[in-house]
Amino acid sequence: MADPKGISSQRVGVVGAGTMGVGIVYVFAMAGFEVFLVEPDSDGATRAWATLREAAANAVARRKMSSAWAEARLARISTLSHADDLPTSLDLVIETVPERRDLKLQVLGQIAARAPKLIASNTSSMLIDDLASGVTDSSRFLGMHFFNPVWSLKLVEIIRGAATSTDSVEHARAFAEAIGKTTATVADTPGFATSRLDLVQAMEAIRMVEEGVASPADIDRAITTAYRHPIGPLRLSDMVGLDVRLDIARQLAGTIGPHFAPPQLLHDMVARGELGQKSGKGFYDWAAETSISKAG
Repeated sequence: MADPKGISSQRVGVVGAGTMGVGIVYVFAMAGFEVFLVEPDSDGATRAWATLREAAANAVARRKMSSAWAEARLARISTLSHADDLPTSLDLVIETVPERRDLKLQVLGQIAARAPKLIASNTSSMLIDDLASGVTDSSRFLGMHFFNPVWSLKLVEIIRGAATSTDSVEHARAFAEAIGKTTATVADTPGFATSRLDLVQAMEAIRMVEEGVASPADIDRAITTAYRHPIGPLRLSDMVGLDVRLDIARQLAGTIGPHFAPPQLLHDMVARGELGQKSGKGFYDWAAETSISKAG
């Protein structure tokens, strides 16, 4: 991987061990960074480590790295139970908690108290200028929007707030390049660029299921075959988390307009605990797929 400024010797914090947080930790650790993962829930931390080890094992099986190399990189990850436990003056700390404004502001305030050199939010829908009220120096705050699965998808969307300095943008771009990513810098508007495009397709696909137009598998097959998308919008929604999709849709519906409003089917699935891959059931039966994979 490229390391344009020799920054892989620097230290990175990630707050939140959800799907995105774990993926971000993995790519930074595999690039040689020392990484501190904050996760207050002990079960969540255990799941995070299981995912990290599984991802590394898969990379070893594909001969992307040796077992010893993978273990050495995993050893550079430390797990903490609270943002207050982060070392002071880290080079970068990324917030990856759920898309709830009050929670993000609280966490960003805790991060800012540890005085890192750069703070980034992985938000996919909230305005950076709004979240900047949670930090002490908004010139060192911006958005770094990663994509799931983080270890496979190459883009990092960098969102520049009104007060974000040019140096901070350049520093964020250097971090992204050091972990093998390509960046796109966008304005601080609701949904930025990618979330708006992605969510429109996902919500329409869910409406099609709701209306009985086709099955989830057939809708996804149509998109991947006709338009050469690597993954269909419903399968991707399961991987992102249907609760996450719902939070983002509500956010964008309130800030941009009703065409982002989540369908009733999405509300109902989340209420039933059908959250996608992480719960074992969403538009696809992930538990069954896991059983078949293990049997094979």
